[in-house]
Amino acid sequence: MTSQTDVQNAAAPGAAAPQATTAGHPHYGRITTTGQGDPALAAGLQKVLDGRWADARRMTREAMTPDMLNPIGVTMEEHRAHVLDQMRRLADSGMPGLGFRTEDGGTGDTGGALTSFEMLGHLDLSLMVKAGVQWGLFGGAIANLGNDETRGKYLPGVMNLDLMGCFAMTELGGGSDVQNLETTATFDPETDEFVVHSPTPSSEKWYIGNAARDGSMAAVFAQLITRAESGEELRHGVHCLLVPIRDEAGNDLPGVTTTDHGHKGGLLGVDNGKIMFDHVRVPREALLDRFGAVDADGQYSSPIDSVGARFFTMLGTLIRGRVSVGAAAGAAARTSLALAVRYSLIRRQFDHPATGKGIPLLEYREHQRRLMPRVARAYAYACAQNAIVAELHDFEKNPEAFDAERRREMESHAAGIKATVTGFANDTIIEARLACGGAGYMAENLLTEMRRDCDVFSTFEGDNVVLTQLVAKELLGAYAAEFGDMDQRETVAFALTTAVDVVQEKARASTLWQKLIDTVTDRENTDLLDRANQLELLVDREEHLLETVARRLRKAQGEDGSAAFKVFNSAQDHMLQAGRAHMDSWVFARFAEAVDACEDPEAKEVLGTLCDLYVLDIVDRDKGWFLEHNRLTTERTKAATAARNRLCTKLAGKARTLVDAFAIPEFVFDVPMLTDGGVDAPLETAPLETTSGAGDRG
Repeated sequence: MTSQTDVQNAAAPGAAAPQATTAGHPHYGRITTTGQGDPALAAGLQKVLDGRWADARRMTREAMTPDMLNPIGVTMEEHRAHVLDQMRRLADSGMPGLGFRTEDGGTGDTGGALTSFEMLGHLDLSLMVKAGVQWGLFGGAIANLGNDETRGKYLPGVMNLDLMGCFAMTELGGGSDVQNLETTATFDPETDEFVVHSPTPSSEKWYIGNAARDGSMAAVFAQLITRAESGEELRHGVHCLLVPIRDEAGNDLPGVTTTDHGHKGGLLGVDNGKIMFDHVRVPREALLDRFGAVDADGQYSSPIDSVGARFFTMLGTLIRGRVSVGAAAGAAARTSLALAVRYSLIRRQFDHPATGKGIPLLEYREHQRRLMPRVARAYAYACAQNAIVAELHDFEKNPEAFDAERRREMESHAAGIKATVTGFANDTIIEARLACGGAGYMAENLLTEMRRDCDVFSTFEGDNVVLTQLVAKELLGAYAAEFGDMDQRETVAFALTTAVDVVQEKARASTLWQKLIDTVTDRENTDLLDRANQLELLVDREEHLLETVARRLRKAQGEDGSAAFKVFNSAQDHMLQAGRAHMDSWVFARFAEAVDACEDPEAKEVLGTLCDLYVLDIVDRDKGWFLEHNRLTTERTKAATAARNRLCTKLAGKARTLVDAFAIPEFVFDVPMLTDGGVDAPLETAPLETTSGAGDRG
């Protein structure tokens, strides 16, 4: 943790913002680096970032080669062919087997599989997405929803690419509202078949990876329908069936129409397309029946009685996709930051009046402010991502150890971290591009291609707004098992009285909370760089937002559906704010735990400073809330901004080391803006006036 001296009592109650000086200070002032980092410190930091699956990261790094990078200047078809070739290399490497159980021919290392997918985000997001569709979504649907016979029949071909498939969930008329998909699968007892049909134009499957060219089978999500003896139609909710869509020659099968989406805003190496079904018949065994089966007589059975609970249980088995998307986006964000930081250390802009030499970009206060808080957040999100990967790995190894509440929390945090990190990645890649000026706009320097490819990460595998709202609903108790059977009016009225108690109980139950709180004896005079105070500040914000949104939603009690929706809709922004506040505090706790567990003293100190900057950045970005709700005084927020600036300058002196710790393959940085004209040119050491005086008063 950063020392009290570093912030000059910046956040003490009522304290005025201090006047900082740079003379003689070991951290503040002109950056003293040659453009090369500290290998020993980078190794210590990397150990924390690599986490529990360091071996998987190492093996994946060793397998990475320059030809796996996003190809620049090729046609869409060339890019698709290139990605398919790289997929075959991955299949030959055995990497896909990490994500499948040993009884299915894999190694059962969920954490290793997710970590390997994450690493692909450093190279080509098209490759990561196509791999995710094939092995994570299509293969995951079979592995998690199918029976033993189905898994044994199909999974070997899924792993070695003999069977390429699609995950056909999203429809033109139903993106996030999966529970109300229109595609139907009606059982015909006379032929022992399901009839899969797209009844309306809006039921066409859209945006489906592998559908345009390479997929020969689709995991189709549809409303399962049987009939009673009276002929009455019985609906059992959304289920998944395996439906062949192409023959060996690549032609659409009878009743199936596929359409190529063609050029998109990015991810040109992924063959996204549409699928329509016209009364396509598949055998009864095509139903993935782990959570819902139909016998030869057309009788439906399920181990889960509630339609809603069954729906969420089925989707819960497929959360790997969200975890993978968030992880790969985080990797792309770290790559963009590493490119921008390296460039900022060699690109000079204007001469220094004292030396007459050009000033490196990272010497400028605003350049530090635009990059260093994002580096801190990248570290925080990487630690949080490691935590959710570990949680999912442990769940798949021993699901019985997870009660319903713990499982819902895991699913909620998987949704929340996906929304948080993909939003951060898109914002950060844009800022990294801007920080590199005209060089950043050149496709050859990777950032614009990365930005195009990452764009859709904020809306696929769940729109970020919807996922953040899901986090808030879980906090309110509305994402309980019975939530699926509730209408809008019942949802907003459910379990609201316990909202704050839930946050308090979950936060204070952690070992970290107790350890930190026990160290504080004088809360009134504790500053914002005290770890326990940081935790309480973030949890208090979450508690207040949750309590007040619950109070607003309580107005819907006793109202009809229309009135209840109006109440819910009017409070949606409040709910989203509560969801984001929860993710801020949850990520902070995971980061602080990683800092606490670090055994390298120097790395631990730097990680502590990054953790401080993570919190100060939250305060700076949301200072309006802290002021409006009397959590911080104007003096304290000004002092916090000044402290944030000083930490940016302090960490800028270690910027190359911080991004070297991301351990991105060096060939990624073989780009013109880093290799033409002066890489690693020594930087001068004269102090800058811009890091002292009025500039620090916030």
